[in-house]
Amino acid sequence: MSVVRHIPNTITCLNLLSGGVAIIYAFQDRFDMALGLVLAASVFDFLDGLSARLLHAYSDIGKELDSLSDVVSFGVAPSLILYNFLDGFTVGVNPWVCFIPLLIAAFSAVRLARFNVDTRQSENFIGLPVPASGLCAASAAAFADHYHTLANQLVANNYTISTLSIILSILMVCSLPMFSLKFKSLKWAANAERYLFLCTTIPVSVTLLILGLHWTGIVFFIFAFYIIWNAAAALFRKLSDK
Repeated sequence: MSVVRHIPNTITCLNLLSGGVAIIYAFQDRFDMALGLVLAASVFDFLDGLSARLLHAYSDIGKELDSLSDVVSFGVAPSLILYNFLDGFTVGVNPWVCFIPLLIAAFSAVRLARFNVDTRQSENFIGLPVPASGLCAASAAAFADHYHTLANQLVANNYTISTLSIILSILMVCSLPMFSLKFKSLKWAANAERYLFLCTTIPVSVTLLILGLHWTGIVFFIFAFYIIWNAAAALFRKLSDK
């Protein structure tokens, strides 16, 4: 029994280690590998909570460890991926612009600290969840790096990646309601929006993959669409209430 209670925290540490290795690959300009490790961290982030529920192995240490790991894997790692992506262009990029993506790390920490003390976010989220922000940021760099023409266009005016970084940072601490992608049951009534989102993104993602879009672009599409979906849903609800 003593071994079982350490399983969730061990999985959480694998999340943290994945983020650490992603940072190493970021400094080697291996952005596809870095994104792959951020994805692995997101899998471990899902499994640690699932294992804690199944094994009834909750702990205060586990909660704090989970947040610390998420800061590294979905805050620090993606911000450094974007930093190194911009820093790799010696022409057309102002040096100070490279540091703007580091805001993602700072705002991720603020987001997680607020989440830990906010009892309203047990089912869904208020603001962009840190893993979604991290995966959107990391996939943007990996996707652009794979298509070099696109990469040159993105950094030509200095502000595309920095603007994305600022948007993601603001979304993490804003009051925008966003549904969680985690299923606690399979009932339609409790998961209607999740099912609709999956029924939309899965066919589109498969189609784009068949048409030849690189897998890094699929990841970016999914999380960018997740943000747009929630923003549109919030706007629709606001207009409906008037």
